[in-house]
Amino acid sequence: MPYRQITEGERYAMHTLRMQGLCAAEIARVVGRHRSTITREFERNSKPCNGYYQPASAHRYTCTRRSHSRRNTRFTSDDWARIDALLCLDWSPEQIAGRYARDHGLSISHETIYRHVWRDKKAGGSLHVHLRRANKPFRKRYAHYDSRGKLAGKRPIASRPAGATNRSRLGHWEGDTVLGASQGGACILTLVDRKSRLTLIGKLARRTGAEVNARARRLIRAQPHPVHTITFDNGTEFHGYQELEATLDTTCYFATPHHSWERGTNENTNGLIRQYLPKRASMEHLTQQDCTRIAAKTQSAAAQMSRLSHPGGML
Repeated sequence: MPYRQITEGERYAMHTLRMQGLCAAEIARVVGRHRSTITREFERNSKPCNGYYQPASAHRYTCTRRSHSRRNTRFTSDDWARIDALLCLDWSPEQIAGRYARDHGLSISHETIYRHVWRDKKAGGSLHVHLRRANKPFRKRYAHYDSRGKLAGKRPIASRPAGATNRSRLGHWEGDTVLGASQGGACILTLVDRKSRLTLIGKLARRTGAEVNARARRLIRAQPHPVHTITFDNGTEFHGYQELEATLDTTCYFATPHHSWERGTNENTNGLIRQYLPKRASMEHLTQQDCTRIAAKTQSAAAQMSRLSHPGGML
């Protein structure tokens, strides 16, 4: 059985058992670890000033040592060059990490890519400007639960029907919004059919649930094929999805938070749209006719890229 790192929860259990007077061997039996592992944990991660073992501090010591280790040397300069190239194509770190794991069998965390981007920024590089939310201040990750933008009862992407997952059936769509010059101003709604790559773009005066639902209804009702499912990201503008389900006779699903590659068709399409609607460019004067023209060009480019990537047929 491969070795796995001690978790933060196990550290709290070890601390509690130790306070109850159990020795390392007894603690090891309870938590299912070798007694040498428990002994090393207490020796390495107790406070140096008084030898007291505190689980939060122990976990912090471990994470600090790990961040200073040389574990990332398995990523070659060619790997980082490919990652930089994908970042410059406006792929998100989450999307890159997911694609690398699927296509190359190389496990790299999106957090590792983010740290690479921040190091590049400190060195005067420009990778950070290609992040989808480049102007959003960096927020430290904390241990507590972050409830912002959460909505109970959303259907997870894992429960989608097989026809949506394997692209064997028309009518399974993915949707997202693409921002303009500001968070609250004009923007667009993008919808893509997973099988045919049919792309729809709608102008939104503001990124609100009401605007999204109204535009989505107009775009989808103009299509000849039924819409079986729509998979959205976790933006609050999609929190009114139940109204769409009722009026369009469809079922809405939501990707896992921070797993944008699960909606890869839509994410890639949005990246292509940025050729015509660059980041931080105002969309106030954009018309629906402009959106329709851009959608046709984007759909053609996406189909061509798919044929080049998968000569046997579009995936």
